[in-house]
Amino acid sequence: MSGKRKMFIYGGIVGLIGAVLMKLGNPGNMGICIACFWRDIAGALGLHRAEVVQYIRPEIIGIIFGSFIISYITGDFKVKGGSSPLIRFVLGFFLMIGALVFLGCPLRMILRLANGDLNALVGLVGYVAGIFIGVQFLKKGYTLGKSIDQPKIAGFIYPIIAVILLIFLVVRPAFILFSSEGPGSMAAPIAIALVLGAVVGIALQRSRICTAGGFRDLILIKDSYFLWGLIGIFVFALAGNLILNFDKFHLGFIEQPVAHTNHLWNFLGMVLVGLCSVLLGGCPIRQTILASEGDTDAGVTVLGLIAGAAFAHNFGLASSAKGVTANGKFAVIIGILFVLIIAYGVIVDTRKSNSHSKKEVKING
Repeated sequence: MSGKRKMFIYGGIVGLIGAVLMKLGNPGNMGICIACFWRDIAGALGLHRAEVVQYIRPEIIGIIFGSFIISYITGDFKVKGGSSPLIRFVLGFFLMIGALVFLGCPLRMILRLANGDLNALVGLVGYVAGIFIGVQFLKKGYTLGKSIDQPKIAGFIYPIIAVILLIFLVVRPAFILFSSEGPGSMAAPIAIALVLGAVVGIALQRSRICTAGGFRDLILIKDSYFLWGLIGIFVFALAGNLILNFDKFHLGFIEQPVAHTNHLWNFLGMVLVGLCSVLLGGCPIRQTILASEGDTDAGVTVLGLIAGAAFAHNFGLASSAKGVTANGKFAVIIGILFVLIIAYGVIVDTRKSNSHSKKEVKING
């Protein structure tokens, strides 16, 4: 089987599971959404008080378990980090702000489109535009530096967190919050969601599918290899929705579940997501997989996502079906400008460092 065909099948597994999870009770147009699911977990832990989005999503737990176990078995589990962790935290923070203004991560964007939500098409254009901007920085030498080996125990932090979250989900202690209405109250059965999440984690770990990477490589080096994974997600999710969720399939812009029709902010929110994803070296799902493989830099990024989710709901930045808030609009503009400044600053320092290294080589030579 050719590499592109394998990517298509791996992506298809993820897309089909997204449709199945929606059939089993997950919110409409939200079979799997990494940004939304981390946001729900943040709410369950009391980091924000938006009562309609508080739930410990077993899919996230399953994704961590699946990717950790398969990476450990295959030798891909490597504990490394130390590559500009604070910048990664900030980029993760703003990535989540953009996602919650759009109402979904790049994976949910594809799944929304596969369920007929054309607002996701606007988001897709914005996402590619953000990636295109990010690629221009890559061409100019943007890099967050090399990672180095870290204490092995650091690589087990996310699997341990997943175990703790699973205990909280099953035991339901009083200090953990669960939505009684809204998207947070809509969920597939725990055991099934956990298993399907693990399958998604395995598929994504083995394929290394990244929504940002697919478009980045096409723009930067004209390579469509990873893009076939994204096509697989869309095609299989579309087929799954037409078979399993036809009563919920609705082609158009209006009356879409957990979505709004403010096109400008759907576009700009995903511009911010695309830009941050390229500068981070991976979208939210890729960062979650990498964190489960022992990459502590990705782990810091995920913490940034969680902090961004808490901040967005505590300060009224997140959108709703009613539309985008004034604070959300302001935050997206600030986020884009701030991230551009960070990227420019990194390039300036990188060039200075390279120039200094060349001078030392000449002197020593």
